[in-house]
Amino acid sequence: MGQIVALAAYAYQALLALGLLLLVSRLLPAQNFTYYSLFITISQFGSIVAFEWLRFSCSRFYPGTDETAQRSVILYSFAVCAVLCLLVGAGISVSGVAPAWIALSATLVAVLQGGTELHLTMLRFRQDFRLFSILQVARASIFAAGTVGGAVLDPTLAGAVAGALAGYVVYGVMARFTGGAFATGLKRPQRGLLMKHLTYGGVSSGASVAGILALLGLKALLTAVIGSSAAAGALLALDLLQRPFNLVVSALQAVRYPDLVADYDREPGSPPFRLRLGGYYALLAGCSFVTAAAILCLLAPAASWLVKEELRASFLLAAPIVTILALLRALVQTLLPTPAHLMQRLRPIIGLAIADAVLLNLGSLVGWSLSGGSLTGLLLGGTAGAAAAAVMGVPLFLSMPFRWHGLTLGSALAALAVAGFANAGVPQTSLLVSLAVFLLCIPPAVATVGSLLQREGASPKTS
Repeated sequence: MGQIVALAAYAYQALLALGLLLLVSRLLPAQNFTYYSLFITISQFGSIVAFEWLRFSCSRFYPGTDETAQRSVILYSFAVCAVLCLLVGAGISVSGVAPAWIALSATLVAVLQGGTELHLTMLRFRQDFRLFSILQVARASIFAAGTVGGAVLDPTLAGAVAGALAGYVVYGVMARFTGGAFATGLKRPQRGLLMKHLTYGGVSSGASVAGILALLGLKALLTAVIGSSAAAGALLALDLLQRPFNLVVSALQAVRYPDLVADYDREPGSPPFRLRLGGYYALLAGCSFVTAAAILCLLAPAASWLVKEELRASFLLAAPIVTILALLRALVQTLLPTPAHLMQRLRPIIGLAIADAVLLNLGSLVGWSLSGGSLTGLLLGGTAGAAAAAVMGVPLFLSMPFRWHGLTLGSALAALAVAGFANAGVPQTSLLVSLAVFLLCIPPAVATVGSLLQREGASPKTS
């Protein structure tokens, strides 16, 4: 049951992350929440720039045939990158580009986030799903408790950030005593192995950097043209509604991608591999469609209960469009480039990510101009740009043959279509629509659980 428990841990993290955003949006004034949203995005960007290449290389090469050699390269590289990241933060503080406390806090959050994420990734690819699940739940809980506690004691950006940092420190101590030491028995990093990690990880992380830059550009554009207070509702929608997709896809990749990589390295192009690849695609796409359908049905009742009144109107105006935008970006960033990651084709990986970033922001600007300066026009333009990037990624997606069963995927698409048409414009609460969507989501949900149980039965290594 290791993989099922890992999925449950991701689901818990997703729900907690949503609750955390909603709580912080209520505890902080609108302008402070806008600054908090930008702070989190910038610190995530810093973490991706410094450490994402290591996470990608770990997901492709660790543990390998020599686990100690792979671990040595990863941990020594992390230490070097952490020092460089801290030096950059100190340089920004001294230069006066940003207030010293903000620069140093963002740097520390980036290092702590990158380190904890790398540790969890290594546990996952060692298939120690039980310990991974425990630490995943603990990290989400402690981070949320620290952030909320800081915001309650001091309802400003500084209070929330101080609480988040305290949460990361507490979790780090706990992870050290619970997970044991990863730094024992290290070897001198092998130059050839290091270059292999740098090449693949660097290009893959470049794609992630492009993705976070696209989001950062959209947030900056919203704040510049609408104003920090007026943009708070739309920014809440962007922060809130992307997380379910990210976490659903991350959860499924966490339990299925390690096996897929091993299968590809062992028997690429074989009929059994094509079937497994198609099953992986159907799993990611179907769950993404179901997630979008569920979000659209829950927007109206959730907003009335959870989003504070001053943000509700702009949140509901932006939320349906942002949901489709988040769905498209999840597919572009994870599903479509899968063949390139398996074959280590670096140019298509970075090319698709850059196209997504450029088209998203260019589309937003065009939509803003054509609509006469409306929030809806800006977001629709960005969604059109994301759709164009998805179309560009289809040939890459089809470059590796696969076989999948279309019935459950069709049911998930039908659920999304029903929810989308019913909630276009201003979201509405409809029991009939919700019931129809629920019934249509049953086949993909059953297929997902069955796929995980079947694969787990064939993978005795999971623990």
